[in-house]
Amino acid sequence: MSVRIYIPRDAASIAVGAEEVLAALTAALEQRGVQAEIVRNGSRGLFWLEPMIEVATPRGRVAYGPVSAKDVEGLLDAGFLDGANHKLCLGVADEIPWLKRQTRLTFARCGVTDPLSLDDYRAHGGLKGIEKAIALGPEATVEEVIQSGLRGRGGAGFPTGIKLRTVAQTPVPQKYIVCNADEGDSGTFADRMILEGDPFVLIEGMAIAGIATGATKGYIYIRSEYPHGIAAFEAAVKTARKSGLLGSHVADSAYSFDIEVRVGAGVYVCGEETSLLESIEGKRGEVRAKPPLPAHQGLFGKPTAINNVLSLATLPVILAEGAQHYKNFGMGRSRGTMPIQLAGNIKHGGLYETAFGVTLGELVDEIGGGTASGRPVRAVQVGGPLGAYFPRALFDTPFDYEAFAARDGLIGHGGVVVFDDTVNMAKQVRFAMEFCAIESCGKCTPCRIGSTRGVETIDRIVRGENHAANLEVLEDLCNTMKFGSLCALGGFTPYPVMSALTHFPEDFGTPPRLQAAE
Repeated sequence: MSVRIYIPRDAASIAVGAEEVLAALTAALEQRGVQAEIVRNGSRGLFWLEPMIEVATPRGRVAYGPVSAKDVEGLLDAGFLDGANHKLCLGVADEIPWLKRQTRLTFARCGVTDPLSLDDYRAHGGLKGIEKAIALGPEATVEEVIQSGLRGRGGAGFPTGIKLRTVAQTPVPQKYIVCNADEGDSGTFADRMILEGDPFVLIEGMAIAGIATGATKGYIYIRSEYPHGIAAFEAAVKTARKSGLLGSHVADSAYSFDIEVRVGAGVYVCGEETSLLESIEGKRGEVRAKPPLPAHQGLFGKPTAINNVLSLATLPVILAEGAQHYKNFGMGRSRGTMPIQLAGNIKHGGLYETAFGVTLGELVDEIGGGTASGRPVRAVQVGGPLGAYFPRALFDTPFDYEAFAARDGLIGHGGVVVFDDTVNMAKQVRFAMEFCAIESCGKCTPCRIGSTRGVETIDRIVRGENHAANLEVLEDLCNTMKFGSLCALGGFTPYPVMSALTHFPEDFGTPPRLQAAE
């Protein structure tokens, strides 16, 4: 009986040598005459330990990492194939404290299964959700999602069930499900991990949404910078069609649903839902004015439920385990779990799925282990390049939509980027305005012109020109962008700017006496 070895094919693992490890291990096994089954799994999300390879043993899958090609011979000599001890041995993967502390619902299979094997997916609890949706019918399926409290994981936090119900109640024959996989925020990679590590859960989730709303066609818009994710998802779609999970009779039911993959053109603003719809239609990615909402007039003018990867990938577990099971996790109006992505200057970077309510301090200091540089943490940006900067004084903030909003912050897509005490906040703020100017679709004046004027004003402040007057101009400009922009690109740019001005005034050349006067 051959041994089974797991080597991740996740893009993050490949970037640090997973393919080289595979080549070295394959050659070494062949030279030693050892038969082995090698499974290319997704990453479990412990990025500081990648490539993390695992071997199946009677006591569970034993992990080793980070492994390089030069480590292979030593691992084999030490008895790696039997799960023996070695300096790179991490023990049984499921018992690694960083993993064991998590509540993995959406990411339960990521890094565990062969992402392109539907049989493996089914063996680990897959397809129970769609079976339940078929048994319940559309109305009861929508109600189950509403009762779960699931909110959009793309950033806005809008109740997913309400969006599905709105589309379901719009009486037209053609409707669409659109999955937004244009993951462009800094420090985020959860969507990519699902695409590469558990694509069938997203296919199942999109099909459930189709059953719930009466939509027969789904589109997934994947950013072009994710070639591994595109390849994995397209392969999974072909397998799903062949097995009957997609097509005219989904899972042997009366429902029809199929999925088409569209690849984005690398434009950040296409992460905004209406700009994304324009791009799918073959047009320039420009934001649409609302109303009408996409749920009423979306893709090709038809009712469209457009949701993020994580929102749709969570539907199978809600249907399989029940709304109350999911709702039992979290706090306040933020129910369930959030896959939090730890990045930047942090010791233990990766994906950490946990119930809402964990504090920012716990995430950065305990789970993330502080900075990789060993220097003090000065600022943390949550919610992508347009998220607010929080100082250590706000580290008691629980990870919760309303708690962050109360402190002028955003959860966004769950990205947490850490900076140590060498960061220059004036440069960070200038980057936010410059980023907005470059990525603006140009349709509305506050975003298109305001961001350019913002860069100029920040430069004047840093140079000390009419300091107090220019600070006032910058604040007024931020208010105009926040309330006058058509979409969140211009509307959210003020968050990093104003939070940095509020919490780190010294980086803008504000003398203590002037700061007090202002």
